[in-house]
Order: sequence, then structure tokens, then C-alpha cells
Amino acid sequence: QVQLVETGGGLVQAGGSLRLSCAASGLTFRNYGMGWFRQAPRKEREFVAALSWSGGGTRYLDSVKGRFAISRDNAKNTVYLQMNSLKPEDTAVYYCAARQWGRTSDYAGDYDHWGQGTQVNVSS
Repeated sequence: QVQLVETGGGLVQAGGSLRLSCAASGLTFRNYGMGWFRQAPRKEREFVAALSWSGGGTRYLDSVKGRFAISRDNAKNTVYLQMNSLKPEDTAVYYCAARQWGRTSDYAGDYDHWGQGTQVNVSS
């Protein structure tokens, strides 16, 4: 059974940083492209960042470019989202997702497995 478990969310002041982690199990992690999405209250889920299965390609939401960085550690079956210079508009539940043999994709429907999410709150 595939499981994706996000951790690292919390409350931070604007301008601060958080690092989200997503630990995967039940799959051959190195064969999966990984993505991060978020959903704010009363809004649709939106793409944030993606990393190809090879680690050679990345894609970001325009509003997080230069502030967020996605990375992976295949030895730990974990994908990370480093978030710097956080803004109140980054407040959302953040989800990680996995896509077998996936290159980077910003489309939620391309992903096969999803985590339960971790809450990020950024205060002004």
C-alpha cells in the first residue's frame, strides 16, 4: 500500500521559512516524479512545485519561484519543499503527490498517489 506522509507544517511569521517533508513508502520511490500542491480555504487546489523522477527537471508556480525549492533524497524516500520568504498568501494545506515515471507536471490529474496534507499558516 502506497503511503505519502507530509510533515513540517506549522505557524510562521511573514518572511520566515519552513521545510516540508514527504516520506513515501510502498512504492519504488526513484521511479516517481513528485509534486507539491496546496489548497487554501475556499480556493481550488493549485500546483506549487514538481520534480522529475530523475531529479533533473523542476517546475514551479510563478508566485513561488525564487522562494521555494523542491528536492528529493532517494536514499530516504523523501521529497522536500524548502519555503523561504513566506507570505500570508502562502497559507494553505500542502499536499505531496507521486507520479510514476513522471516528468514535471502541474496537472493534479497526472498524479497517482496523494498524501493527507500538512497545514501551513503564515501570519502577517
